[in-house]
Amino acid sequence: MFMSISTTGTAESPASDLGFLLHKHPGKVQRFSTSHGEAHVFYPEAGDELCTAALLLDIDPIALVRRGRGRGRGGSPDFALAQYVNDRPYAASSLLAVALRTVFRTAMKGVCEARPGLAAVPRPLRISLPAVPANGAGESGGPAMAARLFEPLGWQVEASAIPLDETFPEWGESRYVRLELAGTEVRLADALQQLYVLLPVLDGAKHYWVAPDEVDKLLTAGAGWLADHPEQALIARRYLSRRWALTRRAMERLELARLAEADDREVEEIDNAVDDSADDSADEAVDAVAGGAVGAADAGGGRLRAEPPEPAAERKASLADQRRAAILAALGEVGAARVADLGCGQGELIGALLKDARFTEVLGVDVSSRALSAAARKLRLERMSERQAARVRLVQGALTYTDVRLKGFDAAVLCEVIEHLDLPRLPALEYAVFGAARPSAAVVTTPNAEYNIRWESLPAGHLRHADHRFEWDRAQFRSWAERVAATYGYTVVIRPVGPEDAEVGAPTQLALFRIGTPPDAAPEPAPTPSGLTPAVPAPTDTTTPAVPAPTDTTTTPEGGETR
Repeated sequence: MFMSISTTGTAESPASDLGFLLHKHPGKVQRFSTSHGEAHVFYPEAGDELCTAALLLDIDPIALVRRGRGRGRGGSPDFALAQYVNDRPYAASSLLAVALRTVFRTAMKGVCEARPGLAAVPRPLRISLPAVPANGAGESGGPAMAARLFEPLGWQVEASAIPLDETFPEWGESRYVRLELAGTEVRLADALQQLYVLLPVLDGAKHYWVAPDEVDKLLTAGAGWLADHPEQALIARRYLSRRWALTRRAMERLELARLAEADDREVEEIDNAVDDSADDSADEAVDAVAGGAVGAADAGGGRLRAEPPEPAAERKASLADQRRAAILAALGEVGAARVADLGCGQGELIGALLKDARFTEVLGVDVSSRALSAAARKLRLERMSERQAARVRLVQGALTYTDVRLKGFDAAVLCEVIEHLDLPRLPALEYAVFGAARPSAAVVTTPNAEYNIRWESLPAGHLRHADHRFEWDRAQFRSWAERVAATYGYTVVIRPVGPEDAEVGAPTQLALFRIGTPPDAAPEPAPTPSGLTPAVPAPTDTTTPAVPAPTDTTTTPEGGETR
């Protein structure tokens, strides 16, 4: 199994710098032991104008059988036919990918201590692979697959099919291709990472068991290029040996990384809908105990200290239950059958919707892949009947970007969502939901800041949850809702949710929007390089009361949220 990497240079930037980048001296032949044989690195040519480094992998077929998949754990078709007569010693595959990581580990990290900064400089590269298996396995294989994988990364691809036997051309072509990759401005570390991922993808098989940690390897090696690759689904599926659970996990993490990059935020900032330290069933129990005038926590707020339990006969529903009941009543009032739960969290509202036969289709959307996974577990999607499962979908998406999947619904629900956005980003959500998706009705709930003084365990000036960016009083919420309705052609009514206090109102406020006359001019979104379409902010209304910046976002004592 053979591979060569060549580069050109000048007297000022000699090609022999390739030796520094690979951390292998051009004047020596070096040998490395791998689990399935020996790897040899040598330089057929090393000058200022041209330098070529070669990697020769000498596979031990017996070691391959003893340590690999030949021990009954499944494998490529080669091992199904014969354990000792196969193409593994000759064709570039996952064996070569592992050898690349073993021999050029430091180079793959983009580190060059001898020449600081050299690894960050792109240079012309040419990579030659005399024989690469390019199996279709139901997908277009051969030279076409090589082009699909490498051309989007900027490589010029020369791939030609190798005949089964040149003496007998009528036998046709084999499943192997001769592959040449040429790039004018490529970082060596990027090229090695791409080969590490795409060689097993071309082959469509691996010589070792694909464990869950392969997802991390894929995302680490694919950092910076895989998220934007048009064939990312194909790459993930074939790299992970078509293990669908692992492929789904990889795709979710790629989408989350793409959304975070498009939003110019860290992944941890947007994938925070699940509190690892909180047990959801315990939260519900606290809510049940603490219902009534004090309740437990606002479902969009922090968990509060529970009051002494009332007698069972007098125990009231929690605020979360009351909120869900109010939302269901509003949806019934507008006759909604197809509902989108935007910012669905862990799926509590979706569960309530699925229990009601009036709702024939439910879409749950959240930016957090962890929240969606938790929702799938809570809803027991894998155990649902086929008829019930056809009613619900969970998808990942950011509500500050327009999304064609959100169009055409009878109603959209934003249950305790808007207060989790920074105020400058709220107009983007307004356009994405009311301007682009444009449901026939929308239900929005949010905490009533005036009611916070009734929470005995909530210090003055604190918000109900650490992730809340703001909380509005009743006048501010009404002004915002009326402005949004006027801007996008809706009518709106405001309702209290939960026990009303004569002085400060109810703990939660609800706005029910119904579509009316379309606005005269709706701004058109422009596509972004990432493929997402940024939501265009609604026109600013100077009559909307300003929302003061929170003085402290410390969560209430017990923390956690319940939708």
